[in-house]
Amino acid sequence: MAQVILKNIVKNYGKLEVVHSINLDVAHNEFVVLVGPSGCGKSTTLRMIAGLESISGGEIIIGDNVVNNLPPRDRNISMVFQNYALYPHMTVRENLGFSLKIAKRDQTEIDKSVDEASKILSLEDYMDRKPGALSGGQRQRVAMGRAIVRHPDVFLFDEPLSNLDAKLRAQMRVEIKKLHQKIQTTIIYVTHDQVEAMTLADRIVIMRDGNIEQQGSPTQVFENPINTFVATFIGSPPMNLLPGRVGKNMLEFSGGLILPIPIDFKDIVKPGQDIILGFRADHIMPVGHDLTIDGDSAMIEMSVGVSEPLGTETLLYTQLAGQEILAKMLRPRIVQDGETLTFNLDLGQCNLFDAVTQRNLR
Repeated sequence: MAQVILKNIVKNYGKLEVVHSINLDVAHNEFVVLVGPSGCGKSTTLRMIAGLESISGGEIIIGDNVVNNLPPRDRNISMVFQNYALYPHMTVRENLGFSLKIAKRDQTEIDKSVDEASKILSLEDYMDRKPGALSGGQRQRVAMGRAIVRHPDVFLFDEPLSNLDAKLRAQMRVEIKKLHQKIQTTIIYVTHDQVEAMTLADRIVIMRDGNIEQQGSPTQVFENPINTFVATFIGSPPMNLLPGRVGKNMLEFSGGLILPIPIDFKDIVKPGQDIILGFRADHIMPVGHDLTIDGDSAMIEMSVGVSEPLGTETLLYTQLAGQEILAKMLRPRIVQDGETLTFNLDLGQCNLFDAVTQRNLR
């Protein structure tokens, strides 16, 4: 069983601590994505699991073994890097089989493993080509194939799609999802791209400044972010945040805006409490171009500054209580700059955060 457990993992560079006693339990066959802004410690954490970085404290367990002092080759992991790390003078076939050749495996075993990997990744037509004759997506598939042939307990991906253009990234996300379904093993994947995290992960682990801020399914972290950082980092576009204060049975905002207290928070907030109202563009839409709302809602008039047509929907940039707000229009029509529309806000989908701690009050 390829379970990975991190217990109180710390990483120091001299006196500077960059990973702060994190704990993580990755189940066998789980696809876990570590996501966060640059410098948050996600790649360092992955490299510690791989054995490419030493740990300053804690334990790393793969399967039933504590691997703190094991070199990378003895951890039975395979790592896929963003720069592919292919040998340019070797063919695809030679690149795929090289690690097994170095391990002095029987040639029959090498050929079998290489053929299996090539079929999984649809590389059969490229086996005699060298990396220079391949596209970026094909090179990344070769890099994944080279990891597959070793039959590791754990796959580690370090921002593998960051060098690809948007179209190829979308295609490779599908390839990686298919790969996980086929090989049925544990994957730990690092990215700064929250779209990759949302589309690939069984569980997302959001990091900031060497700490784990929140972990959960994509739906959980999207709908119930633990704090304003997660709210604005996860989701595209990010969650709208509107600072205000709790009044008597209402929420008060600058400019005289008054909104009902969302029903889930009525027994949690207190009059005079400073709060931040959070809601996504999907939950504030122009009347007639919105979704059916079953629960409480509020009607708000706003002037549209800029509209961004996206085909089946349009993003609307507006101002509310002194803050820029993004709304969404379904069944879109042409919207003139400066046009005033009546919007429907779904209060049941709103979150309230404490203005001081920035944490969700739910």
